[in-house]
Amino acid sequence: MWFTNLFTQPGVAQTIILLSFTIFAGIILSKIKIKGISLGVTWILFVGIAISAFGIEFNGDMLHLIKEFGLILFVTSVGLQVGPGFFSSFRKGGLAMNLMALVNVGLGVGITVLIAKLTGQSLTEMTGVYTGAITNTPGLGAAQSTLNDMHPELCLDIASGYAVAYPLAVLGMIACCLILRPKNLSAEPTETKEPIVKTGSTASTPSSQRHKINLVPIFVIIAIGIVVGSIPIPVGVNVPVKLGLAGGPLVVAIISSWLGVKKGWFTTELTDSHGVWMLREVGIALFLAGVGLGAGGSFVTTVKVHYMWVVYGVIITMVPPLLVAGFGRKALKMNYYTLMGFIGGSHTDPPTLAFANNMAPEGCKLPNTGYATVYPLTMFLRILSAQLLIIFSF
Repeated sequence: MWFTNLFTQPGVAQTIILLSFTIFAGIILSKIKIKGISLGVTWILFVGIAISAFGIEFNGDMLHLIKEFGLILFVTSVGLQVGPGFFSSFRKGGLAMNLMALVNVGLGVGITVLIAKLTGQSLTEMTGVYTGAITNTPGLGAAQSTLNDMHPELCLDIASGYAVAYPLAVLGMIACCLILRPKNLSAEPTETKEPIVKTGSTASTPSSQRHKINLVPIFVIIAIGIVVGSIPIPVGVNVPVKLGLAGGPLVVAIISSWLGVKKGWFTTELTDSHGVWMLREVGIALFLAGVGLGAGGSFVTTVKVHYMWVVYGVIITMVPPLLVAGFGRKALKMNYYTLMGFIGGSHTDPPTLAFANNMAPEGCKLPNTGYATVYPLTMFLRILSAQLLIIFSF
């Protein structure tokens, strides 16, 4: 009886077991390589989708909490790692990357509107597909909030479009990275030529010594980041935009680690410790498992009914980064590892960054730098664009 209840009642125990199994199975599958290429921890997402497709019940509120907390841990860790060299990298190439991100967002919005016009699809429904195709959950939430003030009965259409487009969007961005992959990857530089930032008597902590971590500053950063992410930013529309639970902690983590190392308050032993790396990996695993399991048992049915949404989502996902990142690679000669991070950051997509880090040699931080450089601006633009699409759909 106890064992039966454990798997028939959507309680805490069952949800944790499902999360644990999803992450375990995904990590095992991540070892699979085809021609030297692996999807890495992105497998966790697809294991979660497969489990949810069987209609297994779980505690939805708890799963949502774990998913959001995992994302917060992930982006905070990324911010800490790239913060010390963030602004110097911005001076060298960040302006160009942010301009590219702006174009990337504009292309995505333009393609969404064009598809709606050519196919007769509702722009409201296409907004849901758009947020899924760019894997932007805060954008979905912002669009739903705006729509709820106008036509609350249509909110389900947005959520359905998001759920259908999201899974293949993850694969689509990884496919973009593979399409742009240079033939001789071993010849690609794995680090910048900037000097090591010195912090008092310590320049950089050897990897063999990076085993201790003080968690207090990290959770202070998270708390402040959540507050910052909750601050409404008026942009001239009915509903103000926010950086959200992901954007706020990322921005605060970048500024804190940059200022902390610069002022000597702490060294890279904190910002680049094994503990931070572990938090990053745990965070992305929890996030991917939460998203996959939250896809819902109706996922397959929705795809059958709205199969063209999948096609539209793939177009919105892949065309802008292929054009923009292709330009960055060919015309601007951008580093490939940085470019993979850019693709993930310009779509606010943690799985792409996880894939990029899996592709990069150990110790290479260029994917993180590319991701964090464009993420804050992109997050703001994605949320704003989702709201504007709803406003102009009526």
